[in-house]
Amino acid sequence: MSETIAFVGAAGGVGTTRLTLECGRLLAADGVDTTVLDAAYGTQGLSDQVAGRIAPDMTALCLSETPLEEGLIDIPGERAGRLSVCPAHASFERLARAKRPDAAERFGERIEAAARHADCVLVDTPPLATNPAVAAATAVETVAVVCDGDRAESAVPRTEDRLADIGVDGSTTLLTRTSSHPDADVAVPAFESATTATTPDSPARDALADAVEVLTGIRIERSEPSGLFGRVPFR
Repeated sequence: MSETIAFVGAAGGVGTTRLTLECGRLLAADGVDTTVLDAAYGTQGLSDQVAGRIAPDMTALCLSETPLEEGLIDIPGERAGRLSVCPAHASFERLARAKRPDAAERFGERIEAAARHADCVLVDTPPLATNPAVAAATAVETVAVVCDGDRAESAVPRTEDRLADIGVDGSTTLLTRTSSHPDADVAVPAFESATTATTPDSPARDALADAVEVLTGIRIERSEPSGLFGRVPFR
């Protein structure tokens, strides 16, 4: 059975898109076929990770009966599993139509369709203020709340309250740009520019592996310890 996970940003600019994609890269490298869907219509950040034409995009798929597979774009790389994404990349007019309740309901159906073909489905989800974001959070099995460490004290509880309002109980807290935090289930250090954080020498790789394990139960091999005592993985 596929794992479906919504990475919900507790605020704007906390690194939700990057974190979602990096977890997808790590899963695919481990042989897990992974699909990333884009519910962040406002920023469309996932589209920046794709070269070439994006058509149909996620909004078009939620406004038509076009098969999901036609909108999936494979992310290149030498991986044991497939990593495909479906970004949002549309005009303001189509974005507005895709945020309507009927289109948001179809977004949930697209998650179900992706789960029939992929081992893991990850959804890049903005703060819970739009119909697509609510559809994403309520259509998945697991919700991860993403926030940076500096804003966690106020933004995470606010997001948890909104999740409770829409009937979602229980979530995992992933805090970015920090190596430790008392409120984090997993703390993920800042990513180094555009370099893929799943490389063995990345300081964020082991934290990403912890996040994947907490969310999916899939054990990802950690990087080799270095130094006299080595590195103690986050638990």
